[in-house]
Amino acid sequence: MSDFKGRHFTGDIILWAVRWYCKYGISYRELKEMLNERGITVSHTTLYRWVQSYAPEIEKRLRWYWKPGWSSSWQVDETYVKVNGKWTYLYRAITKEGHTVDFHLSRTRNQKAAKRFLGKALRSIESYSHPNTLNTDGDKAYAPAILSLKKDGLCDQSLNQRQVKYLNNRIESDHGKLKRLINPVRGFQSLKTAFATIRGFEVMRMFRKGQLNFWLSGRGSLAEVRLIERQFTF
Repeated sequence: MSDFKGRHFTGDIILWAVRWYCKYGISYRELKEMLNERGITVSHTTLYRWVQSYAPEIEKRLRWYWKPGWSSSWQVDETYVKVNGKWTYLYRAITKEGHTVDFHLSRTRNQKAAKRFLGKALRSIESYSHPNTLNTDGDKAYAPAILSLKKDGLCDQSLNQRQVKYLNNRIESDHGKLKRLINPVRGFQSLKTAFATIRGFEVMRMFRKGQLNFWLSGRGSLAEVRLIERQFTF
């Protein structure tokens, strides 16, 4: 069965629109104008529904391709995202090479949230790919969260935590590039819609960072399009 059954546009057009929105940091109205110039008349609310439906699916279906291999250390940090007028916390982890490991949106910034995110990130890859060291900021929630993960057997007892601010410069820079995609949204209405959209932003950032280059064989954006389209049934 087609993944686009019941839609008024073909799957290639829908994925094209979702990919552009998540890659270029534009508003829905700007994307509507771009599509109108190409003879495709669609409302900005329809574009919103497409992104909510297919952006998380693109991230999910490409997960096998983008999950990084072993790295000796991860950089872990959180940044702020406004949801329904309130600040929420986007937890993120990247390898020392800059490859995205995982991300998680939370209403709270505490030990429970830190443990939930780190546990999710560690479970998402094989245990032999776990790092030796986690570089974190000065947030005091990380130390007890890591200790709790060790007690639960979710990470190796030898996992080290290192709190050296300059060692997290790479993830701070990575936050900034992701926020340039988030800023045109001008606030999300719910945690669910925020995370659905951010999943699309994150996976398109991975393409830009070269995280999926092995599967593109150096063929650029057309190979990117084909890799995404191969994950769906038309």
